[in-house]
Amino acid sequence: MALAGRAALRWGARLPSPGPAAAPLCRPAWLPAACGRPYSSRGKEEIDMSTYPVESIRNFSIIAHVDHGKSTLADRLLEITGTISKTDHNKQVLDKLQVERERGITVKAQSASLFYNHEGINYLLSLIDTPGHVDFSYEVSRSLSACQGVILVVDANEGIQAQTVANFYLAFEAQLSIIPVINKIDLKNADPERVEKQIEKLFDIPTDECIRISAKQGTNVEKVLQKVIEKIPPPQCNTADPLKALVFDSTFDHYRGVVANIALFGGEIAKGHKIVSAHTKKRYEVNEVGILTPNEQPTHKLYAGQVGYLIAGMKEVTEAQIGDTLFLYKQPVEPLPGFKSVKPMVFAGMYPVDQTEYNNLKSALERLTLNDSSVTVHRDSSLALGAGWRLGFLGLLHMEVFNQRLEQEYNMSVILTAPTVPYKAVLSSAKLIKEYGKDQITIINPAQFPDKLSVSEYLEPIVLGTIVTPHEYIGKIITLCQDRRAVQKDLLYIDENRVMLKYLFPLNEIVVDFYDALKSLSSGYARDKAYAAGKLLCEHLKETIPRQLFEIAIQAAIGKKIIARETLKPYRKNVVAKCYGGDITRRMKLLRRQAEGKRLMRKIGNVEVPRDAFIRVLKRETDK
Repeated sequence: MALAGRAALRWGARLPSPGPAAAPLCRPAWLPAACGRPYSSRGKEEIDMSTYPVESIRNFSIIAHVDHGKSTLADRLLEITGTISKTDHNKQVLDKLQVERERGITVKAQSASLFYNHEGINYLLSLIDTPGHVDFSYEVSRSLSACQGVILVVDANEGIQAQTVANFYLAFEAQLSIIPVINKIDLKNADPERVEKQIEKLFDIPTDECIRISAKQGTNVEKVLQKVIEKIPPPQCNTADPLKALVFDSTFDHYRGVVANIALFGGEIAKGHKIVSAHTKKRYEVNEVGILTPNEQPTHKLYAGQVGYLIAGMKEVTEAQIGDTLFLYKQPVEPLPGFKSVKPMVFAGMYPVDQTEYNNLKSALERLTLNDSSVTVHRDSSLALGAGWRLGFLGLLHMEVFNQRLEQEYNMSVILTAPTVPYKAVLSSAKLIKEYGKDQITIINPAQFPDKLSVSEYLEPIVLGTIVTPHEYIGKIITLCQDRRAVQKDLLYIDENRVMLKYLFPLNEIVVDFYDALKSLSSGYARDKAYAAGKLLCEHLKETIPRQLFEIAIQAAIGKKIIARETLKPYRKNVVAKCYGGDITRRMKLLRRQAEGKRLMRKIGNVEVPRDAFIRVLKRETDK
């Protein structure tokens, strides 16, 4: 079974309480092998890109559900075109990040230029391999902006799954040519006929247009290349037009500054050209242009319709905005539409373990968010953890991968608080409306929740979720969705064994444990969960806060309502130890005097929660 969420996010569901998705090869002698250093192109002969006019260019992406074989297909395409040498070690060649190789998934779209001869004509094919998980759908939508077509890969065993549907509609809405490919036909339980019928029923694509392949064994993969040339149109642009280049991705190099991935929608660009950013209005001189094969390969020029990279001395991460338009100095053009701003689904606080590392973490965040522009960053502070940031992510996996990249690529250790979702509050207090300047506010930090007496209603985010499952689980899944306050919008049998369900879910109900609950089928509502979470947090704090000479009450509250409490007992001196015999009144007098002293200490005493205690609580909450 699989689950995907559409990027659209709606507000409007009322909360029950205020609680917190083999033809001849044309391989020039200068084409680099797949191995070697990431930047080893100096001294190599530059490629003459003028030999590839717009008519012989095809720009396309590979899209699919997770683990349907996108990266394996990309490896075979690179081998067939001679872009990389054919060896047994070619696995996830385009997955360059350590986190991608460790997890076995694509989290960052990667491009490569392929050279292929078909019927005597040399073609330039620009391939972009995209992620399959719903948390990285922004990478997919950005990649599609540089393409005129897509290869839609579907597993012959699993069939159409949730993210297959979501990615299809991204390509369909962008009006791109779609080539359906059924992969893994070599598997024992493969059923390509069933998958072809699913594709025809859901996407209205005739079964005879589907290409059956085995990317692992290379079966029929060359037919995919031929179909790309025949079905995907060349870019609609002209070299004679003024330069108009779209920045659709970028990375930061410590020595060369920003390396921008660009798609040319007009004109040409070469080393030495003076260019201007439509976003910042700053002027730059181009130091290097080139293509990715998949390593950087400098070229003399890039022309309209081609996809490549550009280095222009941008030293600050804020200078390279994803979606920016670049044009020649004194030849301004109408900026390209760019990209829709992404809506974060999950928020979490991020703080340095040691506050002396604040500036280093700030620099690391700026550089990593340049490469992952779907993350939103707002400054934040905590009494317990000090200065930090409130980060917005597209999902839990996105948050985990971002944190892992910080550690692996920038050697930064951070404290990440428990994930939350944004809420809205409709204010009823005239004082608060005047203070905020509006009657509706968005809350991304639980500590900022206004008192319920000042709020007429709370609103929570709603997402459209798609579940594809074998029909035998449908009853249990419907029950689970109802327990999570979901509203059913559609139920469709895509074949005799599989069902596609569409539900409107409160985001808070699915963001943390819904995937696990699909198997374990647990249930609960907002206040019940708040009580359990509050009680657990109080218990952890009780174990980690040092005891004092007076009693400490540890409470969890929603607004002004206390929902859980634990008491930390004080240290107690045996004041009657020196009394041997004698009148009982003396013992009682000493005990009363001790009790009065502890009451006084409770009034004037301060409790400092050690930072390491707070960190231990957060870690235990994460490991739970």
